[in-house]
Amino acid sequence: MRKTKAERQRLLKETIEYTPFITDEELAKIFEVSIQTIRLDRMELKIPELRERIKSVAKLQWNEQVRSLAVEDIVGEVVDLELDKKAISIMDIGREHVFSQKNIARGHHLFAQANSLAVAVINDELALTAKSNIRFIRQVKQGERVVAKAIVKKQTDRGLTIVQVDSFVNNEQVFTGEFHMYRSRELRD
Repeated sequence: MRKTKAERQRLLKETIEYTPFITDEELAKIFEVSIQTIRLDRMELKIPELRERIKSVAKLQWNEQVRSLAVEDIVGEVVDLELDKKAISIMDIGREHVFSQKNIARGHHLFAQANSLAVAVINDELALTAKSNIRFIRQVKQGERVVAKAIVKKQTDRGLTIVQVDSFVNNEQVFTGEFHMYRSRELRD
């Protein structure tokens, strides 16, 4: 049995509050309505689109924690962060990220997402990439969502922090990189 509009909108609001990163497509499937209906409901309820919700949550949650660069300087949107441990960001590949004739993402966007996440996860006022070893595993196309996951692996005897970043589209790995990061404390020594 279909829900009334009022009931659907109440449940929609609860769902988005509980899962702010849910897409309109996922909501349409849950509520068995069109994507356009979800968008109209969101507009009536004054709930911003996914990208704006991500930015809002990221600024609230991570602005106080990210020390090595401003949240707005991170390529992609941070959705999880534990300094000196792990971080996750997402980036939706749009027209501005792809080669115009092939709709394939330019590699520097995937690298920038991974590199800025490796910088953001460092618990210091300044972190710089000393070196990186990267590999592109498959092409990423316009319209795909890239989820980058950073894990701080270790401190080396040369004063570097090694951060592993792996990027995925629908749980399929598309990029991997190992980033050797200098911290400002190490730069002063």
